[in-house]
Amino acid sequence: MPLIELKDISKYVLHDINLTVQDNEILVLVGPNGAGKSTILNVIAGLIDYEGSVHFDGKDMNGIPTHKRGVGYLFQDLALFPHLTVAENIAYGLKVQGYDNSVIKTRVDELVGALHIGKLRDRYPINLSGGEKQRTALARAIAPFQKILLLDEPTASLDAQTAKYLRAELCSLLRKFNMTAIFVMHDLLGAEEIADRIAIIHKGRIEQVASPKEILFEPKTNTVYEFIGMPNILNCDQCRVLSSGLIEVQSGDMRMILPYEGDTISKIAISPHDIYLSDTKPPGPALNRYSGIVSDIIPMRSIVRIRVNVGGNSLMVEMSRESFGEMDLEIGKEVFIIVKLRRLRYFQI
Repeated sequence: MPLIELKDISKYVLHDINLTVQDNEILVLVGPNGAGKSTILNVIAGLIDYEGSVHFDGKDMNGIPTHKRGVGYLFQDLALFPHLTVAENIAYGLKVQGYDNSVIKTRVDELVGALHIGKLRDRYPINLSGGEKQRTALARAIAPFQKILLLDEPTASLDAQTAKYLRAELCSLLRKFNMTAIFVMHDLLGAEEIADRIAIIHKGRIEQVASPKEILFEPKTNTVYEFIGMPNILNCDQCRVLSSGLIEVQSGDMRMILPYEGDTISKIAISPHDIYLSDTKPPGPALNRYSGIVSDIIPMRSIVRIRVNVGGNSLMVEMSRESFGEMDLEIGKEVFIIVKLRRLRYFQI
């Protein structure tokens, strides 16, 4: 029953980190480069010295070497052994720990089946795709019956579709084997897909630990608010269920179509960089398309933020300086916006 507790951890960029990861929880650490996310994983794994204490299920792990902590670690570079087949890579940790051959065979068979790589078991890493390498590395990480799994950017090198599929597969596997997992990710949207809770890390400190919905709709600090993209939060005034898993939501005079999973919608979040803005009316169907009036223009270092009054709501839009320079925008001018359906997120009650 792996409950993880970090108490007053300091190392490199980390400052007095206190964090509890619940049994069987999937926690995702999110933050910019250099925030200390990977350092937290290394502390838990015992790969580096640190100040403070680490406990697994109340047991003090300070001074316990890495190979005795019962922790699987999936590194970003995967580090598969090129001279070993898929099956041999998976079996490696079991052999090192002295498991009987019959146990090793059963465990390897179980994992190649669970990860759908049975047909690859005799291939070498050089002959695997990116996704196949990820599955092999994951199987190797958990093969020695680990109950804690640490994953450092496990899908960073994959295309968006493969990464999304693998994240779903990872979640299913973690639930099946009753594992506690800590991911490091940069992509907040990807984190929302898999996390029970998200920890926002900034400059070696934990800014907020909460469910994905709480992070999005109830950011506790300005740092979190800015990191998640300063989302536009709209109230839902009315809802009308449509066919094919869609719902029409009215907020003020705006009517939006969203994917629908069955619960009542309370609020909608729209990221400023997920809104397309044009100074001319774009062609295409009217789905989630609106006209509005520019009420403010805020130049930043590399972007420009534009506030637009639309249907009784005030929406913040972000665009690059290059895109802004190609338009003739000024306060009071009519503009046209498109809200991307697949990027809309909502809070259910």
